[in-house]
Order: sequence, then structure tokens, then C-alpha cells
Amino acid sequence: MKQLVGVDLALDELLVQLGAMVLRLSSPEVTRTAEERHALSLSVKKFSVCASRSNDPRVHQLKTQLDATIRPQLRLVGSA
Repeated sequence: MKQLVGVDLALDELLVQLGAMVLRLSSPEVTRTAEERHALSLSVKKFSVCASRSNDPRVHQLKTQLDATIRPQLRLVGSA
């Protein structure tokens, strides 16, 4: 049982590192093309699947941040 806890902690650390890397890649200076944005979207979705099974709050915080990077930016449009 102790080994499983160790593996779980190691996986959480890996997820934190992976999430941080994907977050750096989400910068508009890095992902400029539609193909790069699509690849980012796939990475965020895969990270989210793994993060959903984690109990580490850092992983969930990264998931929230990453989800926000792939949401389209909404603009407020007024009518006259």
C-alpha cells in the first residue's frame, strides 16, 4: 500500500511539471498558428483527463488555468 501512495505522489509531481510545460506553451507568442493552437487544445484535453483523477490541488489549479487558455475570448458587443 505504501508503494501505491509513492507512485500516486510521483504521478502528481509529473502532472504538475507537465501542466507547467503546457501552460508555457499556451502563450500567444509560442502558439501562433491554427495547427499549434489545435495541438495545444489536444494537450490540454489530455492533461484534463489525467488531472481529473488526481487529488493534488496544484494539478486541479493547473487544469483550471489550462482550460481557460483554450476557451475562446469573448468580446462584449453593444448595439446602438
